[in-house]
Amino acid sequence: MITVAGFNTAIDRFIQIDALTPGEVHRVREEKIYPGGKGVHVAQTIAALGERVRLIGLVDAANRSLISRQMSARGVLFRGVDIEGELRHCLALQEAGGSITEVLGQGPQLSRSEQDSLLREFRQSAEASDLVILTGSLPRGFDDALYAALVDDINAWGKRCLVDASGQVLRHAVAAKPYLIKPNRDEISELVGHPVINVDAAAMAVAALRERGIAMPVVSLGDLGAVAADDTGMWHAQLPSVHVRNAVGSGDCFLAGMAVAMQRRMPLEQALRLGVACGVANAQSEETGFAERSVVESLLPAVKVQRIHHAPSLQAGSPQ
Repeated sequence: MITVAGFNTAIDRFIQIDALTPGEVHRVREEKIYPGGKGVHVAQTIAALGERVRLIGLVDAANRSLISRQMSARGVLFRGVDIEGELRHCLALQEAGGSITEVLGQGPQLSRSEQDSLLREFRQSAEASDLVILTGSLPRGFDDALYAALVDDINAWGKRCLVDASGQVLRHAVAAKPYLIKPNRDEISELVGHPVINVDAAAMAVAALRERGIAMPVVSLGDLGAVAADDTGMWHAQLPSVHVRNAVGSGDCFLAGMAVAMQRRMPLEQALRLGVACGVANAQSEETGFAERSVVESLLPAVKVQRIHHAPSLQAGSPQ
C-alpha cells in the first residue's frame, strides 16, 4: 500500500476561452470540473498503474459526493476528513493557442480539531503502508515545518518517504532527510539560491542534495526532462516529442510513476523512464493530473535515459 498525504484538496475548474485579456469580459467555450490538488493527481495515477493507494485529504459537504465518486471510480481509497469551511478552488484558463493561466485558491483555515483529525487519519494509514508521499501545499493553520515532522515519524517507522513541496515547507523537509524529493526547476532554483536552467546545473544540485542525506533527489526540468541520482549513479531522462494539450499536473503524474517504480523495486533508470512517461501522458490529455496506463505504456519506449558519468563540481553552489 502507498499512502498519499494530499491534505489541501481542491476543486479544479478547467476553462477554455479564445484569448485572455485583462479587464475584458470573456466567453467560455468549454468548462470541466474535477477533484484536484497534487495529492489527488498523484493518487489516481498510482491507481491507474495498478498499485494500491490510499489518499488522505480534506472534504467539505458540498463536494464529498464528487470527490468520493471519482476516487472510487479511479480505484483510490479515499479517507476524507470533513471540515466546516469550503475546499479551495483552483482555476486553469486555457487560451485557443494552448497557453494556460492558473489561479490557485488559498484554501480553508483549519481548526485545531480538524488538524488533529487529518493527522490522525494520516498516521494510521502511513504506519500500515510501504511507501508514503507528502505532496502539495499545507492547509492554513499548519506550520511550515509539518512535513519535516512527518518525515521524522516516517523515517522512525522504517518507511520510505517522498516529498513534493516548495518554499519553506520544502526547505524544512530537506533538513529531515526524506528518501526522495522532487523539486521542479523553479523550486530547486529557490532552494539552491541561484537559477537552475540546464541539465548541468540540475546535476550539480542533485549531487549536493545527495551529500545532504537525500537518498534519491530528483529535479524535473520541464521540456529538458529530469535528473536523478541514487547509490547506483546519476541519470538524465529526456522527454519524447509529443503534442501538449494540458501540462498542468504533469509533475504530479511524474511523481506517481516514480513512486510506483520504487514500490516495485525498479532501478532508477527504469523509474525515471516510467515517471517521464506518466508526465508526458498527462500533458497529452485535456484532464489535469491523470495518466492513463495504456498511454503511459505506449510512451515508455520513446523516453531516453542516459547515465551522467561526470557530475559537475559542487563548488559553484549547493542547497543551503
